[in-house]
Amino acid sequence: MESLKDKVAIIGMGCTKFGENWNKSVDDLIIEAAYEAYQDAGIEQKEIQAAWFGTTRLITGENLAGVLKFDYIPVTRVENLCATGSDALRNAAFAVAAGVYDIVLAIGAEKLKDVGMGGLDSSEIQPTSRVDYPGTPPAHFFARMATRYMHEYGLTEAELKQALAKIAVKNHHNGSLNPKAHFQREITIEQAMNAPIISWPLGLYDACGVSDGAAAAILTRADMARSFRDDYILIKGMGLATGARQGFLQQDYDFVHLEETLRASRQAFAVAGVRNAFEEIDVAEVHDCFTITEMVLYEDLGFCPRGKAKEYIDAGTFELDGKLAVNPDGGLKCFGHPLGASGLRMVYEIYKQLQGKAGPRQRKNPRLGLTHNHGMNPGSGVGSITILGRRD
Repeated sequence: MESLKDKVAIIGMGCTKFGENWNKSVDDLIIEAAYEAYQDAGIEQKEIQAAWFGTTRLITGENLAGVLKFDYIPVTRVENLCATGSDALRNAAFAVAAGVYDIVLAIGAEKLKDVGMGGLDSSEIQPTSRVDYPGTPPAHFFARMATRYMHEYGLTEAELKQALAKIAVKNHHNGSLNPKAHFQREITIEQAMNAPIISWPLGLYDACGVSDGAAAAILTRADMARSFRDDYILIKGMGLATGARQGFLQQDYDFVHLEETLRASRQAFAVAGVRNAFEEIDVAEVHDCFTITEMVLYEDLGFCPRGKAKEYIDAGTFELDGKLAVNPDGGLKCFGHPLGASGLRMVYEIYKQLQGKAGPRQRKNPRLGLTHNHGMNPGSGVGSITILGRRD
């Protein structure tokens, strides 16, 4: 089996402002992200040989072809829950690595504010087995993760809520430095801990928002990248793991880890040659749909030992100036989660960090970055990992 490592380069990226973009259609968002990416790469649209379009709302690749006026090139629509954007990137990268295309586009876009309801619309998701049960993500899944974490590791409610509040405060601080974030206001620990409960023990500031947005990447062969720019970014490794609802079926599932994330990270680390994630990864964007998710992900990704996340949070380990900055752009917490765009938005931040172009959020000399998405709920779903690095 051949390795993906260092075969594919990102030479251009674009990202819209995320938020309540009432005055922009999804077409507007696609055009904005795509043309920023073209300009960043220094290419014209006619040089794109194929495209992968991540979205949960639009049905086929024809929607993208129509908006961008592609001239009969292959366009594939990708949908994989919350990993939709990152899976569009993954498919595009594999096509380039296989030598099928030289220059391709991966793009994700979603409008969630115009669907006539709050939150994510699950009306089209039909139960496929008797282990399914109705309920919202905070009520039936992630609040359960929080209560199980307290039970498993002996934390009091106050101790857990303070740790989660620190995650929210960190991400809101980072988002306040990012003009493309939906939420750009700092909050205090007291505000986060005393916020209205949405599903005990999770409060309002423990959940990400609902937003519109788009992000795009231009990929090419690594041996061609230098002809476009000097500061291209290499794909070092990718991993994708899909569960078969094992957690719903197994009585001993602990609810304090995401098995799909574990499996995907092992794949990506093996390809990238990462042996100690905490020591080798400089900056990470993780799927903080809820603060408890980010807390558990620290442990799943090997950023800290099991049950020790609170100690690392209290030490400021994952803050912008800490040992390993997590969600330096504000994360889902400040960008919201338009599903098709989120994964590529995360890659956009790591791309800018590795180039040294992240402005007031910039980490000092990062060399290796990670993005993570998890789709569906604890117990089953899809985990996606991308590892990016600077050229040697």
